[in-house]
Amino acid sequence: MEKKIFMHEDFCLENSFARLLYHRYAEDQPIIDYHCHLPVHLLAENHRFQDLTEIWLAGDHYKWRAMRTHGVPEYYITGAASNREKFQKWAETVPCTVRNPLYHWTHLELKKPFGITDRLLGPETAESIWQDCQRLLSQPEFTVRGLLQQWKVLLLCTTDDPADDLKYHRKLAAEDNFTTRVVPGFRPDKALAIEQPEQFNRWLEKLAAAADVDIKDWSSFLKALRARRDSFHQLGCRLSDHALERPWAEDYTEVRVRSVFDRVRRGGKPTVEEAACFKSALLYELGVMYREKNWVQQYHLGVLRNCNSRMMLQLGPDSGFDAIGDFEMARPLARMLDRLDRENHLPKTILYNINPGDNEVLVALAGCFQGEIPGKIQFGSAWWFLDQKDGMEKQLNALSNLGLLSHFVGMVTDSRSFLSFSRHEYFRRILCNLIGKDVEKGLLPEDENLLGRMVVDICYRNALGYFGFELKQKP
Repeated sequence: MEKKIFMHEDFCLENSFARLLYHRYAEDQPIIDYHCHLPVHLLAENHRFQDLTEIWLAGDHYKWRAMRTHGVPEYYITGAASNREKFQKWAETVPCTVRNPLYHWTHLELKKPFGITDRLLGPETAESIWQDCQRLLSQPEFTVRGLLQQWKVLLLCTTDDPADDLKYHRKLAAEDNFTTRVVPGFRPDKALAIEQPEQFNRWLEKLAAAADVDIKDWSSFLKALRARRDSFHQLGCRLSDHALERPWAEDYTEVRVRSVFDRVRRGGKPTVEEAACFKSALLYELGVMYREKNWVQQYHLGVLRNCNSRMMLQLGPDSGFDAIGDFEMARPLARMLDRLDRENHLPKTILYNINPGDNEVLVALAGCFQGEIPGKIQFGSAWWFLDQKDGMEKQLNALSNLGLLSHFVGMVTDSRSFLSFSRHEYFRRILCNLIGKDVEKGLLPEDENLLGRMVVDICYRNALGYFGFELKQKP
């Protein structure tokens, strides 16, 4: 009996209606990836990767965590081992990732763009897969721009600090022959990081130079941020992003916030209470700025960061030592959104949670602030530790039960990897399968037009309308 290919065309599609929805309505939709961490300079340079480790393992803390759990020495993960040695250790780890989402992601990424479906990655197949991928990486279709075109990525939104000069974005905006539109995303996390005055003040000097504003007090600080917002907007930015441990919604007065800012500007360290008041005030002011330009604000909530202090000192942040937090969400988030809504300053907002226990909390809270725009307050796609089959299904079910799935703006990669667009394929398969199973059970009508149209909306059209992006090309 011939062995069945694991990553076949109907992977994850459990019945005929699910297969119809995916292959007829979801599979060929273009991608709007409205949140990622791809390095924009690689796009501007049209970088070509030297080998499979550089494109696949470098910077990927998902894989690093699995390798550490498998007992791989750090030398072969972030250390001085050769790229071929690092890939071999990853290949040895992959068979042990069964039932971890990495097993699916790995073989989805081998299927597309590399076209490898006849082998599973493991220590015995590592050399042949390495060699086959090396040959492909030398072809024009495997530069960073070639990969985006293979995936039909129409628009990509990177993550950029307000103090960035955006020179690479300006370079990309001026190019007519690159059909993917690349726009900056406004990520002002450093604007809130006043607990370390020395670092905060160094960043303020960069912000002042970028905005051409002398930042001497709270008012000039807001003026500089507004100037940078305008520069981002001119380059096509239509959204911001915030990584917050928890929502900040403390009571404050402008007099107190000005006083805290002045003291920090002189090098003084704020108290915990003062820092919370400052962050609460700044998030409000930023929300007002976003509303003025009809931007979308994104809140990524609840990560417990840098849990391993020894490895933080050795490798720095974003290296695989963050975890799911259990911060209070409902009450402070309600206060934060209500503060903006009271005077009609609440912009379109996407809420992402990392703790699955907060799924229904966030969807229910979003429902309190809807109106004027379809799906104005979004429950964002399953994120980070929840970005897997079970997590996506739970996110989709929570949104379906307490909100309107039909207005969902769909999936993002939220990744530093140019191979991560397979997450859109994974999500689309899971979405179609979820709907297909409901049809099979009689919970939804077998109405191809109704459900097919909804699938297209979620995979592509909703995001295009919600963000108001302008594309370089028509799909």
